[in-house]
Amino acid sequence: MRKPQILIAALAVAVIGLFSSVYIVDEREKALRLWFGEVTAVIEEPGLYFKAPLLHEIVRYDDRILPLETDPLEVTPADDRRLIVDAFARWRIADPVKFRKAVGSSSIGGALRRLKKILNAELRDVLGKVDSGAILSADRVTLMARIRDQARVKAETLGVEIIDVRIRRADLPEQNLAATFERMRAERQREAADEIARGKEAAQRVRAQADRTVVETVSRAQKEADIIRGEADARRNAIFAEAYGRDPEFFAFYRSLRAYEESLRQDNSTMVISPDSEFFAYLKQAGGG
Repeated sequence: MRKPQILIAALAVAVIGLFSSVYIVDEREKALRLWFGEVTAVIEEPGLYFKAPLLHEIVRYDDRILPLETDPLEVTPADDRRLIVDAFARWRIADPVKFRKAVGSSSIGGALRRLKKILNAELRDVLGKVDSGAILSADRVTLMARIRDQARVKAETLGVEIIDVRIRRADLPEQNLAATFERMRAERQREAADEIARGKEAAQRVRAQADRTVVETVSRAQKEADIIRGEADARRNAIFAEAYGRDPEFFAFYRSLRAYEESLRQDNSTMVISPDSEFFAYLKQAGGG
């Protein structure tokens, strides 16, 4: 009875030993095989591998591109206009052996803390040498490339490769926003006042030019009208003179009738005159006739 139990126990130990000596490396991983803390093998290809149970330690690292998020950082550009910069990076473990030696057992967490320090230092260094206008303009792309390149050099000591660095946003500190907005508002109001003044000046010039044009046009029209009126009066007088030369008596009679018509209207003032006046000479002749 004891022999089968021994066989079962031996089989169980063999199975446990077999399973404890086999490990799998995923295609998304890199692994280190350690012998009492010393690296004895670097496994970069996915597959099934063997180790000495209880003697070998397998440390796995993510082989994918990893995110690095930083806290908003206050930087002072060359023009002393403080900005709050929010940046992030993408990185991967390039050399797992160097990475293990650099961060030890702290692994990804320790690497993130050190990478944040590197990235913040490069952000301050690069952005501190340019004006805030460059940070807020399209030149930001060039600045991000410089930050990435400088951070990549320092990160190589960790066995890490910086893939990319991006500035998500760059804003003024909260305490400066109100003053900045007020300054911008005052500037826009000044520009608006200048535009209004220039508009009024232009309107005054147009109005003055229009008034001048009106005066000149009315003057020319008045001049032409006076000329035409004068020519008409001259022609009328010439006709009257010619008519008077032909028949002075008829012309005198016509003038008297016009005088009667103008003076004897109903709405004229009362006129007191002697009936024997020469004014009524033609009326007497007409009555006598």
